[in-house]
Amino acid sequence: MRIYGSTYSLILMASFFATPILGHHGFASIFDMDSVLTFQGTVSRYDWRNPHVYIYVETNATGESVEWQLEGDPTPIMMRSGWTPSILSPGDFVTIRAHPDRNSQRNHGLLTSLTKEDGVFLTPRSGSRASNIRASSLAGVWDGLPGFNTRTFVYGTLTNEGTAAQAAYTEADNPTSDCIPFPVPTIVAAPYLNKIEILSDRIIVKTEAFQVERTFYTDGRKHPENNERTNQGHSIARWEGDVLVVDTTLYSDNRSGNRSGIPSGSQKHTVERYRLSDDGTQLLIDYVIEDPEYMVDPMTGSMSWSYAPEREPMPFECNPDNARLYELQ
Repeated sequence: MRIYGSTYSLILMASFFATPILGHHGFASIFDMDSVLTFQGTVSRYDWRNPHVYIYVETNATGESVEWQLEGDPTPIMMRSGWTPSILSPGDFVTIRAHPDRNSQRNHGLLTSLTKEDGVFLTPRSGSRASNIRASSLAGVWDGLPGFNTRTFVYGTLTNEGTAAQAAYTEADNPTSDCIPFPVPTIVAAPYLNKIEILSDRIIVKTEAFQVERTFYTDGRKHPENNERTNQGHSIARWEGDVLVVDTTLYSDNRSGNRSGIPSGSQKHTVERYRLSDDGTQLLIDYVIEDPEYMVDPMTGSMSWSYAPEREPMPFECNPDNARLYELQ
């Protein structure tokens, strides 16, 4: 039932979700993840673009029209959750649940669900689930979303440079706002599809996010000396039994390359270990990151991908105007 005028209310309530919604930028620093705002209104604009879909909804809770900006997920994740580019149109009446911006002066929220007037219920991240299909090797398509909320990131002591960089970091510094993808660990920990191809002399990992392609050379070569540094670095790999060990150096500078506003430096060195779970349904990943310019102690963590052979990665084109919305956060 529609609610209008003085009976219309914005309800702020405690949220007890066990599953946080996290993404490219520091959601917890922008949104109050412990609260959920519930309201109704009409869609004024629906921007189906990457790196995040935005829905604009007009309300009249106080007798004057107010437009809310609601942040969704990237288009591939939302497509797998039942959304389409045409599922919303201006004028559609909707019920919204969202985590509100910590800045109460902003009509801005992180979408948790949308219900249309015809009863269609949509959430941004409901399209992935753990698979029961067993893989026999690392090759194939893997989904990062089912294990997304069990990822770990363990930080040690930062250097003075690392502490200062983290303290000064704002979302205007987010590389994603320039359509620059994150390197390890975030590119591995993101909730997207990843396709692994095993060749005779290399392993190629194609990540849906930003269409990143990483190459792990397995032909015994060493890291090149004095070579050009790149966003994803230079990777060589070897097998230790059934574990793939990936060693990467030559990362270019990145303003938040080690997450949480901690940059990547010229001495960054990562080691990733990939292995199948005992039942073959998951790819288990551990990593260690050394970056002595910014971190006294190595950073460690783990994550898992679920086998998803029935799926194919979707296109992901980063729209610069959409990406720069981060700078407003």
